[in-house]
Amino acid sequence: MTLAPIALFVYNRPGHTKKTIDALRHNLLAAESDLFIFSDGIKPDRPDNRVYEVREYLRTIKGFKSVTPIERNFNIGLSANIISGIKQLIDSYGKIIVLEDDLVTSPFFLKFMNDGLRIYENEDEVISIHSYLYRVRTKLPDTFFLRGADCSGWATWKRGWDLFEPDGKVLLQKLIETNQSEAFDFGGNYPYTQMLIDQIEGKTNSWAIRWYASAFVNNKFTLYPGKPLVSNIGGDGTGINSGFDHQMYQPFNPNPVSVVYQKPAQNMTAYLAFADFLKRRLNPSMFYRIKRKFNSLFRKVK
Repeated sequence: MTLAPIALFVYNRPGHTKKTIDALRHNLLAAESDLFIFSDGIKPDRPDNRVYEVREYLRTIKGFKSVTPIERNFNIGLSANIISGIKQLIDSYGKIIVLEDDLVTSPFFLKFMNDGLRIYENEDEVISIHSYLYRVRTKLPDTFFLRGADCSGWATWKRGWDLFEPDGKVLLQKLIETNQSEAFDFGGNYPYTQMLIDQIEGKTNSWAIRWYASAFVNNKFTLYPGKPLVSNIGGDGTGINSGFDHQMYQPFNPNPVSVVYQKPAQNMTAYLAFADFLKRRLNPSMFYRIKRKFNSLFRKVK
């Protein structure tokens, strides 16, 4: 089987980028994988030497079959960088593994991604393979499906990405017409519909909410591991979208996760576990709110 190319999207976080690359380099299939790194450019009104620092580091990376840095001439923004980068690779290779610069992977991340891509390649109901898992309270099976798509360490095929609808208005209309907003919001426990409205109104420019909605309205499923194969280290206030969100961090599972074929269908145990986490994330404890405020003030002082 030909391995999927890896697309890594970076901007101005050299420390995070180095951690992401170092972990990825220690993956079981790294030496056989082609790595493409899409580096967004500097904003015209915000000179930032960290962008140059990231790019200097990218030119030193070894340990992969090939390393191809793609440097944007100017800042096009996170969403445009990701959407155009995915299209560029997936049109050429037919499949892709996607990472951002705040994801630290298990040594078995690439194997799980490529195994999932191989096993479900011809399963039209499956739109993607995902590797991150929320800090849920429920024990989950080794692998399971949820309706929709996700955005923290994932993979897809051209047939999956072809369903991506960039126009949020089209997606919102489909949700409303089919009366599925509550299900889209995990039983009303998280405001994903409002996030889509915010994107439409220009309050955010999230590609991820449109990817989730595109999969959801087409009734497609994503395969998840029962234990995470990636850690999200971006909740430290340095990210474009993440802010201070330490609820998103948990250590990755250091052991391999086998992908055994199962018929795509919503796993209700996992769905309810996700709904519970999202409800707690939306209404965090007083301790967490104080901690988040402290972290925000500390970051400003630094």
